[in-house]
Amino acid sequence: MAGEGRRVVESPCRRGRRPSCAARTPARFAALGSALLRLPQLSPPPPFALPFPSFSPPPPAAAAAAARPRQFRPTGLPSPALSPRCPGPERRAAAQVFLLSCARNLTSWRFTMVKALFLIMLTLALVKSQDTEETITYTQCTDGYEWDPVRQQCKDIDECDIVPDACKGGMKCVNHYGGYLCLPKTAQIIVNNEQPQQETPAAEGVGAATNAAVTSSTGTGGVAASGMAASGAVPGGGFVASAAAEVQTGRNNFVIRRNPADPQRIPSNPSHRIQCATGYEQSEHNVCQDIDECTAGAHNCRADQVCINLRGSFTCQCPPGYQKRGEQCVDIDECTIPPYCHQRCVNTPGSFYCQCSPGFQLAANNYTCVDINECDASNQCAQQCYNILGSFICQCNQGYELSSDRLNCEDIDECRTSSYLCQYQCVNEPGKFSCMCPQGYQVVRSRTCQDINECETTNECREDEMCWNYHGGFRCYPRNPCQDPYVLTSENRCVCPVSNALCRELPQSIVHKYMSIRSDRSVPSDIFQIQATTIYPNTINTFRIKSGNENREFYLRQTSPVSAMLVLVKSLSGPREYIVDLEMLTVNSMGTFRTSSVLRLTIIVGPFSF
Repeated sequence: MAGEGRRVVESPCRRGRRPSCAARTPARFAALGSALLRLPQLSPPPPFALPFPSFSPPPPAAAAAAARPRQFRPTGLPSPALSPRCPGPERRAAAQVFLLSCARNLTSWRFTMVKALFLIMLTLALVKSQDTEETITYTQCTDGYEWDPVRQQCKDIDECDIVPDACKGGMKCVNHYGGYLCLPKTAQIIVNNEQPQQETPAAEGVGAATNAAVTSSTGTGGVAASGMAASGAVPGGGFVASAAAEVQTGRNNFVIRRNPADPQRIPSNPSHRIQCATGYEQSEHNVCQDIDECTAGAHNCRADQVCINLRGSFTCQCPPGYQKRGEQCVDIDECTIPPYCHQRCVNTPGSFYCQCSPGFQLAANNYTCVDINECDASNQCAQQCYNILGSFICQCNQGYELSSDRLNCEDIDECRTSSYLCQYQCVNEPGKFSCMCPQGYQVVRSRTCQDINECETTNECREDEMCWNYHGGFRCYPRNPCQDPYVLTSENRCVCPVSNALCRELPQSIVHKYMSIRSDRSVPSDIFQIQATTIYPNTINTFRIKSGNENREFYLRQTSPVSAMLVLVKSLSGPREYIVDLEMLTVNSMGTFRTSSVLRLTIIVGPFSF
């Protein structure tokens, strides 16, 4: 090939890098010649090694200076006057002869030297111009080639191998001498002389196919392709034996087919058979096509392997989810690899799947777990449901509590929890409780029992009776409690007249009073005060319980000369009625006067402590 046989790199001008070089060189030479012709008169160059005769010793300096033309003596020539071989007059005569000869030849010598100098400088200019325009070296190659120091020649550069991603847009790279082509994946490469070439195996790739090309060098440096392997670059495999109408001649005489050969197209030379490479077979259209060893069963893959067809061959691989260990395919435990699953990974033969913890469910991507809102999906709570991350909790309304299953609610029996919720009686209800009071009482503030004053509402007392209310009920007492010989003088006051003989041994007056106390009242407790209404001078008053204190429940304590306090000293339980007579005895200091008055106190003990 011309590119491989040359060691000289073309100059930039010849390579097209400086298109103005060819037009510029003659003009530069002409300008250089005209410049040299216009050079000023130059001084004579240093003397050459010319043969001179022997001279006598030099004459006196004055004679020598007068004899020679000063401005024309070449610098560095030996002076005749100083020659040691010329004595006296002979030396002067020789010097004059020499000077005259130099003067005669000076004009012709200067012209000759100018011509020689012009030629020398013109040659130097030409050499300098070639040095600047083109560097001649025997280790440089043209574009697409590189110097091989072992073979001492230029070799092709496989751009498809060294240029990363040489072709874009899904194109395939096909190397050829001095460059590479980017072709569609469906393109076929056909040798233009229609000579079929054996296809290289697919595993060798495009680079191997290109390096296997057979080329021939022409005298002009052109390349004529006589054959090219195209297994890695030709989809569908093989060559087309005859050129078709839709092919076009590419660079370096390659023929490129843009689409696969039409199966319906009849070859122009059907009798011309081609030889296919291993892994390919000839089709009825005289095209080498790939043999699918996996479909034909012509493979040696193990039962646990998968056969994958390649161009011109096949390969045995493990199924997805398996890896090769020795000669066997073993399952890959994806769960031991950095986690794919959000929560839990379950390995299966050849695969895996993700699971979520209770309360979560797989998202659409099948590996992320999202919380389940149990309160919306399937509310199992009997009353209130609250969703939390991964679970839920149930709560009950006031008056209920969660059962042991943490879902249902059970009523709280508040009456069992405390005996102080109600003053009298607690009644449990679903989710709540209520307080009740006994007859004669009413509920106030939801829990307290308050006595009902039946005398103000409804009572069954007669006209001649008065109603007396006590804690938890009422009593009807006669409006005139006086009995003979006593006479009613004022409300509840009975007086025994002095004129009546029966009254001499009886108390002068009896006053009727009524009071009500709660059952189980704390003791000792002051419950009633008695006081004299009439005070006599120089008298002494004494107080005592005359009757009704048989069990010693009461005690009368005198608090002043005219008053006393009835004290409850024993706890009483109702309902019960006590009638206690409290007597005040009045005696004068002389002992001549004595009288008594009785306060009949009716004490009604209620049935309850409230």
